[in-house]
Amino acid sequence: MSTPPSAESNVLGTDLEPCSTDPETGYLRDGCCRHLDADRGRHEICVVMTETFLTFSRAQGNDLVTPRPELDFPGLEPGDRWCVCLGRWIEAEREGVAPPVVLEATTEAVLEEIPFSTLLDHEYEG
Repeated sequence: MSTPPSAESNVLGTDLEPCSTDPETGYLRDGCCRHLDADRGRHEICVVMTETFLTFSRAQGNDLVTPRPELDFPGLEPGDRWCVCLGRWIEAEREGVAPPVVLEATTEAVLEEIPFSTLLDHEYEG
């Protein structure tokens, strides 16, 4: 049996909260957007899906809408929360189509790449 990941902080400096358990997200499919060395895609930023971002992601070659049961992927729709790749979110932000970020569920490790003020500009308020 493997050891559970150690406690992590979110970008607010408090305990990392789950992003989503329905659908179950995160590199470990434990609901959390954790920083893990094994995750080269860095699925560390919790967002709320928008139609615009889903379309953008598909155009970049990552279809997040179509279910892929063989990969334990349910397919997403607007309003779903999901841990997205840090690099893809940065691309989307540069293109003006970044989805809103759930700060409480985004690991503090993203602050190495994204200024807190930028995350705050995209904070989910739902």
